[in-house]
Amino acid sequence: MAEEHKKLDTPENAASPEQGEAKKEPETLEGMLYCWAQALITAVVGVVLLFTFAFRLIGVSGPSMQDTLYTGDRLLVLNAAFCDFQPGDVVVINNYNADLSDTLIKRIIAVGGQTIDIDLASSTVYVDGQPLDEPYVKGFTDTIEGTRFPLTLAEDEVFVMGDHRDHSTDSRSARLGPVKEGYLQGKAVLLLLPGTNPDLGAREWDRIGLVR
Repeated sequence: MAEEHKKLDTPENAASPEQGEAKKEPETLEGMLYCWAQALITAVVGVVLLFTFAFRLIGVSGPSMQDTLYTGDRLLVLNAAFCDFQPGDVVVINNYNADLSDTLIKRIIAVGGQTIDIDLASSTVYVDGQPLDEPYVKGFTDTIEGTRFPLTLAEDEVFVMGDHRDHSTDSRSARLGPVKEGYLQGKAVLLLLPGTNPDLGAREWDRIGLVR
């Protein structure tokens, strides 16, 4: 037995440093450049796919969403396929009516199945009998422009209005009315670049952030 232990402890049977630890090959300049190029290509392809299927950039034009949004604002919009539209969402409507702009930006006030009413005397909007708290509104909600109230929406419809109620053609107008969800291009989620505030004549950089 003693001879066996001695045999196991001989230098011939001991593991060499080369066997116990893999030898590291030094990184070459070509290898480093290849890794960087691969990472860059992957990032570019990822961004392209992201903006092709999930997001797009939209520019704001017109006063209908003041003071939430101004002409020249650049928005990141989440595509409709990824959205669960809810009241309060700022949405992009595409190709709804040839008489209107190709792209409209409005706020969802009510969704399918809800009933909306407007008290013109108090400028109060009601959804399912409850008055809305609308701190984003500029002006007065005192016109209906052809739509009859109270109005109950079909399950695939939304009711939209601009925040600047005196300067917005929206679902109160017979020209637009309730909007089928299929025409919603997406939800505005982020203000990336602010346009010029017409009251100040300057950009307000602190407006960059989530669209609310």
